[in-house]
Amino acid sequence: QVQLVESGGGLVQPGGSLRLSCAASGFTFSSYALRWYRQAPGKERELVAAISGAGGSTSYAGSVKGRVTISRDNAKNTVDLQMNSLKPEDTAVYYCNRRTGDYWGKGTLVTVSS
Repeated sequence: QVQLVESGGGLVQPGGSLRLSCAASGFTFSSYALRWYRQAPGKERELVAAISGAGGSTSYAGSVKGRVTISRDNAKNTVDLQMNSLKPEDTAVYYCNRRTGDYWGKGTLVTVSS
């Protein structure tokens, strides 16, 4: 069955960096576009970044553009989210998503605070 498992969250100071990773299994990884979403306390889930199956096409939310990079390793079945210059408003649970079939991981918490 399809599984998505996020890791890499934690507490970081404003201006710091974190790299999130999503390990996927149960499907032909390179055939599917993948996305990172986040949900802050009291807010709706929002799309952060997306990447095509081959990795050649990416897109970003305006709120993170220039600070976040999505990438994937189709040999390792992982999709990563490198986040730099983190701000307190980036605090959220970050989720990995495969749109086709609407599969979600359980999320990893990122807290940006001094």
